[in-house]
Amino acid sequence: MSNAFRELLKKVGSGTHTHENLTRAESAEAMRMMLLQEATPAQIGAFLISHRIKRPTGEELAGMLDAYDELGAKLQPSASHRSPVIIFGIPYDGRSRTAPITPLTALLLTLVGQPVVTHGGDIMPTKYGIPLIHIWQGLGINWERLSLAQTQQVFETTGLGFIYLPQHFPLTNAMVSYREQIGKRPPVATMELMWCPYAGEAHVVSGFVHPPTEGMFQDAHGLRGQDVFTTVKGLEGSCDLPRDRTAIIGLASSSGFERLLLHPRDYGFEGKEVPLESLTDLVAQMQGVLQGKPSELMQAAIWNGGFYLWRCGVSPDIESGLAEAEKLFTSGKVAHKVEEISQAVNSLQLAHQA
Repeated sequence: MSNAFRELLKKVGSGTHTHENLTRAESAEAMRMMLLQEATPAQIGAFLISHRIKRPTGEELAGMLDAYDELGAKLQPSASHRSPVIIFGIPYDGRSRTAPITPLTALLLTLVGQPVVTHGGDIMPTKYGIPLIHIWQGLGINWERLSLAQTQQVFETTGLGFIYLPQHFPLTNAMVSYREQIGKRPPVATMELMWCPYAGEAHVVSGFVHPPTEGMFQDAHGLRGQDVFTTVKGLEGSCDLPRDRTAIIGLASSSGFERLLLHPRDYGFEGKEVPLESLTDLVAQMQGVLQGKPSELMQAAIWNGGFYLWRCGVSPDIESGLAEAEKLFTSGKVAHKVEEISQAVNSLQLAHQA
């Protein structure tokens, strides 16, 4: 048993009226001890559920991110890429109700020279939804066997990178079983939405479900000096803008934080969300988008792509971003980008096998 961890556990687990919040340094130490398995399984499980019941503070999330920065993998800056790099933070336990758009958005952005990094693992509690790695596999981009150095090569040549936790940050693997055993998302899942596995200037985009989470994001980013970030009350907590309701978006820059309420009907994109039936069906629909075929998923891809082209500074306004997104998807150019990335990944895998 770790006596040091026991003291941290006593602080967060002492009950509604007597618990204490951890300092940033204490939170970093607790996260570090859990990742390194210096705390016992009983201590880790108790900490995660106690911390969830207490609710994390922005300072505690900042400390957890400090530990991830110390122990986790990071892609390095490339002189050939524009800054900042977009980091999409979405729930690691995947999607189960609505079709994900993030991979299509990432491909569109890299096509126009805006580098993107995404991250995640395999099927994970508590939702057990479809994770990003399976979607990339369905599109013919197999990140799972690349080393961090090989992923860096793909990132430098194509502008897209994926940090695959089991391969690049295996210390997180031991934490997955605790999520299953406690049956609830721990605060670690909130922190992951903010994690930036990139060593250079970054623009972190974080999805969320519950409004208080956005305040935690702001506090944690402020403590860590992250001036530029975006928060999205997206589909199932992702970065995907909804079409059946107003999109609630937070835009942070060096001049402050402002709220954007984006009404899809004002731009002609209001509609029902595309249901997620199966991975096979999703990949087929995405292939249709890449081939330029009209569909509800195409509308969702244009809606998201147009917003992010504007937010990244590629397009001067949302209207021109939407027009550009539609042109690039229907022209087949995004499909060519998929082929480019797939070839880059496959060539590295073949070279390794040889």
